[in-house]
Amino acid sequence: MIGMKVPKEMRVYCPKCKTHTDHQVSIYKKGKDRAMAVGNRRHERDEHGYGGQKFPKLKRTAKTTKKQLLRLTCRTCDDTRYRFGIRLRKLEIT
Repeated sequence: MIGMKVPKEMRVYCPKCKTHTDHQVSIYKKGKDRAMAVGNRRHERDEHGYGGQKFPKLKRTAKTTKKQLLRLTCRTCDDTRYRFGIRLRKLEIT
């Protein structure tokens, strides 16, 4: 799929309110990685010394699209849930 338009607001089921309510729609964006996370520190330690790079560095990407995740926020209770990602090039909120 090349592109898709999604409305700014959707009326979907909210498990917290236990009824269908209006939800604000936004695109999920990944937060900044923590440099001091255990995995990062471990990987950095493995790269040092003899043996070099632990995993082969990714030279080129195989996929041309990313899975876009929809973030739905309930207008009444402010609870957030995510709608499973669809693989497409561009997701437009109208």
